[in-house]
Amino acid sequence: MFETLLLNFLFILLPVVIFLIFFENRPNSFNKIILIFLSTVTMVLCMTIPIKLKVGFNVDLRYIPIIVVALFGGYKKVFPLYVVLNVYRYYLGGDGILQSFLYSTGVFILLPAFSQRFKQLSSKRRISTAALVSFLNVGVYLISLSFYFNPLNREFWTLTFYTLTTYTGMMIIIMVLIEQIVTNSKNRERFLQSERLNVVSELSASVSHEIRNPLTVTSGFLQLLSESKTISHEERRYVELSLQELNRAERIVSNYLSLAKPQSENMVYSDFKEEAEYIKDLIIPYATMHQVEVQFCFNNTLKKRYDKNQIQQCLINLLKNGIEAMKDKGGTLIIDIFEQKQNIVFKISDTGIGMTKEEILRLGKPYYSTKEEGTGLGMLMVYSTVNKVKGKIEVESEKGRGTTFLITIPV
Repeated sequence: MFETLLLNFLFILLPVVIFLIFFENRPNSFNKIILIFLSTVTMVLCMTIPIKLKVGFNVDLRYIPIIVVALFGGYKKVFPLYVVLNVYRYYLGGDGILQSFLYSTGVFILLPAFSQRFKQLSSKRRISTAALVSFLNVGVYLISLSFYFNPLNREFWTLTFYTLTTYTGMMIIIMVLIEQIVTNSKNRERFLQSERLNVVSELSASVSHEIRNPLTVTSGFLQLLSESKTISHEERRYVELSLQELNRAERIVSNYLSLAKPQSENMVYSDFKEEAEYIKDLIIPYATMHQVEVQFCFNNTLKKRYDKNQIQQCLINLLKNGIEAMKDKGGTLIIDIFEQKQNIVFKISDTGIGMTKEEILRLGKPYYSTKEEGTGLGMLMVYSTVNKVKGKIEVESEKGRGTTFLITIPV
């Protein structure tokens, strides 16, 4: 019996090992399909080689992949496993087909309902919750099985001990591995993003300063030329057009400079209230023009040292994007700034067109924009600014239902 449990243990480890070796760096949507397929294969293998008891019942680890997929993926992701489980159980035949169907249906109905709440838990809480669910799941099965043991002999208690410890221990091991994979993936992406932003910051600072000097000189001479009385009206018009284009070039250079390191003369130690109020007053006319209602709430006493100009530009870019996402039908823009433990949290939500998960993953990368006329520099600047204050950005979005940016800055 113990050897068979160990074999089931190896089956459960199989998807994790295969995923880490072959599929970790594949696109997110592709990964989900692979994980569901591998979980299904694991479940089938566990059912194929179960622990066979003398009284005619079988015990295996088939519910571990189902519990994991149900808690992380919800009804949509666990449904294929539920179907395969019952079809394969019917194929295997023997007694208990109806009981297996009823039990799996109960698990299928109950567990995925807690998926959203489960995913919002911290990493440690997810591990302990999954272990508890696994323990209760196998506990209910063993209680139902106890009615067929009369009396409850040594075989039943041995089965109970091995099954409970193996189920719970295996679930803890699997959850620890999953959480570590998720953490490694986030850390790797955060590191790459930080390196990307550092390179862009240094490049933009050096190039922008070099470009600004000839722009300033050229603009000065053109202004002098425009005041001359010897040039014709048409030549004066050409000079004015040239000055307009130089001003536009100056604005572009300023956007690049905003990606550079914080300037000492702009550094302040504050609670962000002044910047938030300023940006709110600045953005309301633009929002009104697009039939967007602005809801503002500030509840923070924590302070942080930051570049005032960069934070203002960062918030302007986010709020402007939110308003433009609602410009066709209007909507509501929510600006909520509050403290949470030792963090300052900016929550910016809109009810606009939303984004796909693939679009969210590409946010903040150079020259990527969800807008046809966009350059991507605005969001790049947002990520760069938040990175400089050691903060992190989380994005939740759904197509047609809006987007929420959650910026967490430690103090």
